Amino acid sequence: MTDEEGRRRIVTAAVVEREGRILVARRRPELVAGGLWEFPGGKLEDGESPERGLARELEEELGVTAKVGERLCAVPFAGPTARFELLVFRTELLGEPTRLTDHDALRWLAPAEMDEAEFSKPDRPVVRLLAGRPA
Repeated sequence: MTDEEGRRRIVTAAVVEREGRILVARRRPELVAGGLWEFPGGKLEDGESPERGLARELEEELGVTAKVGERLCAVPFAGPTARFELLVFRTELLGEPTRLTDHDALRWLAPAEMDEAEFSKPDRPVVRLLAGRPA
């Protein structure tokens, strides 16, 4: 949702790279955008910084501690009932994912392989950026 002033709600996503591959997650079928791939992350809580919110979401959804780095890009998008801005950060996982809550699969894909997966609309400009194509 947007706040009273009509500003966009902030959503965060992590670009986690290891050995030239990037972590992507498939949303559970029963959720909004179910079955589509995305970069893991989520919505901020009130008063939370984007970096702190992303680290919290990765802990909650993947069971892993994360070190959030530089911001890679921002993608504005409209949901069914609100406007959002997806803030994407380079992120390092300090361990391996141990659980899935909103997702049913994780994959490590090279940027050139990302066209094989169907991504949610807000994540598609990030895929193009990582593959070196115009957004």
